[in-house]
Amino acid sequence: MLFNIQPYDRVFIELGPISIYWYGVIIATGAALGLWLATRESKRLGLKEDIFVDLLIFAIPAAIICARIYYVTFEWDRYVGEPWWKVFAVWEGGIAIHGALIGAVLTAFLFAKVKEISFFTLADIAAPSLLVGQAIGRWGNFMNQEAHGGPVSEEAYNHFIQYIPDFITNQMIIDGVMYQPTFLYESVWNILGLLVLLYMRKVNPRRGEIFFSYLIWYSFGRFFIEGLRTDSLYVMGTDIRVAQLISVLLIVISILAMVYRRKKGLANVHYNGQLPSEK
Repeated sequence: MLFNIQPYDRVFIELGPISIYWYGVIIATGAALGLWLATRESKRLGLKEDIFVDLLIFAIPAAIICARIYYVTFEWDRYVGEPWWKVFAVWEGGIAIHGALIGAVLTAFLFAKVKEISFFTLADIAAPSLLVGQAIGRWGNFMNQEAHGGPVSEEAYNHFIQYIPDFITNQMIIDGVMYQPTFLYESVWNILGLLVLLYMRKVNPRRGEIFFSYLIWYSFGRFFIEGLRTDSLYVMGTDIRVAQLISVLLIVISILAMVYRRKKGLANVHYNGQLPSEK
């Protein structure tokens, strides 16, 4: 099926020679809403209200750097023979959410050590905020017409895609071909995960288990959605998609970590209990 649709402009606003892109605006919006959610919960649990503001000062740069390192590592052949500065050219695209997650988690771990706060306290509070940021951030991919799947078959269109709002499917038409809106699938999956984690807060699970549940939920959905995408990173010299491999590892590690922490008595304190002094 061929279509002739004009895509949305990627530029949000132009201020003289400076262009502000929708991608950046959407990512910033997701981060702001995530920060609001975490700050609100921190206050309820008795932590300093600005603890996550302090954390983000370090976590955001670390996440961006690690997201770029992760991407360049698995796309190294693309940069061989290119000018050296291309490795740092984030504005040309090329960051990965798993790299950003690694950077943010490592930063939070060190931050918690310095502040003498339980890392899992911060991680549990932040987990729903991460899903908020990821759910909203995927719409930046929508504006950039990226992170999509393969071409939509006529059968898939008739049975499923035609029920998706036109403003979404139209933006997924590139050079006359409609592609699977995998950004949408992941965004919806993350919103459902957010509802699950917010419910978990109410049932007061053991400390750390909201964070591990986030890793399991996101990884489970990402594994299947990644299989539909056309822009995957691959383990060098193989047909193994990196995001799928990382997703499986995160699920296994998270389950083992929860079992281990319970058996060793490391998860006796519950989410709402003995904060913030418990380490």
